[in-house]
Amino acid sequence: MLNRLKILLLTLLITFSVSTKVYAADQPWVNDLRKLFLANAANIYELNIRTFNANDKNGNGIIDFDLGEESGNFINAIDRLDELKNANINAIHVQPITPIGKTKALGTAGSLYSASGFDSLNPQLKSSKSALSIEDQAKKFIDEAHKRNIRVIIDLPACGSYDLYMQQPELFIKDKNGQPVIPADWTDVRLLNSGTEENINRDVYNLYKSFVDMVLELGADGIRADVAPLKPAKFWKELIEYSRKRDPQFMWLAETSDSWTAPISTYGVYTPYNKLLEAGFDGYYGSWFNIKNWKTADELYKHIKFNQELLSKYKDKKSVIGSFTTHDEMSPILINGNKFSEMITWLNATLPLNAYFVDGFPTGDNYIYFWANKKAPKTYTDDDYYFIHRGKIDIFNFSRKPGAANYDLYENFLMSTKLRQITAPLLANGKLTILKSDNPKVFAYAMSHNEKTVLVFGNLNFSDISECKVKVPKYNENLMTVPIKIKSIPVFKNNKFNIKMEPGEIIVLLVEGFSI
Repeated sequence: MLNRLKILLLTLLITFSVSTKVYAADQPWVNDLRKLFLANAANIYELNIRTFNANDKNGNGIIDFDLGEESGNFINAIDRLDELKNANINAIHVQPITPIGKTKALGTAGSLYSASGFDSLNPQLKSSKSALSIEDQAKKFIDEAHKRNIRVIIDLPACGSYDLYMQQPELFIKDKNGQPVIPADWTDVRLLNSGTEENINRDVYNLYKSFVDMVLELGADGIRADVAPLKPAKFWKELIEYSRKRDPQFMWLAETSDSWTAPISTYGVYTPYNKLLEAGFDGYYGSWFNIKNWKTADELYKHIKFNQELLSKYKDKKSVIGSFTTHDEMSPILINGNKFSEMITWLNATLPLNAYFVDGFPTGDNYIYFWANKKAPKTYTDDDYYFIHRGKIDIFNFSRKPGAANYDLYENFLMSTKLRQITAPLLANGKLTILKSDNPKVFAYAMSHNEKTVLVFGNLNFSDISECKVKVPKYNENLMTVPIKIKSIPVFKNNKFNIKMEPGEIIVLLVEGFSI
């Protein structure tokens, strides 16, 4: 029986690989990111070029340029693209590539999100080993991604650096004392004055328009808008429509959530997620990152249903990313260990959304840097401390390449992204059914389409074993069932699955010839 199941799974893999569109190296790239995203078919990998393929020879976690070490750049980043292709990644979210402020900075290299300009590239990302200009190096990186069927999303920073404020103070909001506004606790940036719904600020709009021009010229396929609620809906609507006149498939992702209900600053505007979607954004983050606080299956179900209802309300199709963990979230390893990372991996693979992962997550990086927040012997900004957000990927310093050596977790990651490929029509067109579990801490759901069903059972109790019974309508033991992710064996008895699950365990089954 087990051999039959392996043969079936292998057949499915071969069938899919034959039907996958392949771009030849000499074939012009045609952007299809928006179509891919709206079909829930994007496997997105977030990366920081500055660390993506950094060469830390002595293993001290910091790039010592004086010792001949090399930080990540557009050219050496190309060397890791095959790794992403082989992991079934078909889109990358590249964190900001704009120049970085060095005054009132955070970290020895400066935050990626402290933009000192919007129409040029960060010189930190230029390889000294290439004679190409930095613009041509960026184009080469994007072109090489396209050759591997990987789309490129570029991050658009929400605020300007203090350096930019000093150069162009008219672009920024001032407080009652005439000082530039520090949004939230982001002390290295100042709040741009984007205007209001009635009167958008054309100077800031043109600044962002120049960014759109730049990334389109580089050949990128979409934009991720950092803290999108900080701009009026009209601001985004005009900008999105402008980009779509040049490339109808140009995709826009809003960093926003239904959990966000208040403005970052009392001096700034606040545009809620639904208004941003109405303005033309193709998708948003949702609130999947709240999974770290969910104790019962009903909390997960509530957000699944919320997104299904929300995303069906608009004239144009919309989608969402699996924002279970992002660069703003602490490593799942530190929250609930390997099991939590595995659960996030498989939820990304089986829910109707676009999978989303941060560089280092697939191999279990905890993003703990032993030199964090200590005084640095050398700095490239006015901050001589290694500023770090504990347990989060470093965006402030010239640091090591993200990653760890958790091969079991990486195997799960590869299996999950391959399952997404196999079940792409199911995620795009399938029906999600919440299944009834008699244990409130165990979630159960099914995705069905065209006589193919994925069954998922998960234990949100990360400290104790959970036993449960789950009824799956019309299922019977004679159906061909492939165990994709399994440790505890579900027993089908009396028309129900009887399961005894380990803490934090998730089970994924693929059923052929069966739909709910």
